[in-house]
Amino acid sequence: MGYPAERLREELAYIAYHFHWPHDQIMGMEHQERQQWVAEIVRLNQQRNEL
Repeated sequence: MGYPAERLREELAYIAYHFHWPHDQIMGMEHQERQQWVAEIVRLNQQRNEL
């Protein structure tokens, strides 16, 4: 069983939306690295919303 395609699309869309990185760059990342960037975006958004 591989990584769920729907979850992969969600990560891809989330990172691309916030950082405007190209599809190939995001898809070239390891799963763990993508998850780290998703977590960083969440942190940045939370920090911004607290201001």
